[in-house]
Amino acid sequence: MDSSSSSSTVGLGSVDWQLQHFMDVETQKQRFQQLVHQMTKLCWEKCTDKPGPKLDSLAEACFVNCIGHFIDTSQFNLNRL
Repeated sequence: MDSSSSSSTVGLGSVDWQLQHFMDVETQKQRFQQLVHQMTKLCWEKCTDKPGPKLDSLAEACFVNCIGHFIDTSQFNLNRL
């Protein structure tokens, strides 16, 4: 194996690592977006009776509590794993 082929192999390893890092970051972003979507759907169904132009104070408090409980539960589960 000459020096030009070994340097290209090193270069490909670097590209593979960068690609893997990029894929990991994008996967984390996708998981986060799915979590936000799931949390929004769950809390929306729980806290709103009828859609309107503004949330009343009860619905707003419900959203805050729902999201807070969702985050706390997620953190608890992650810490248990």
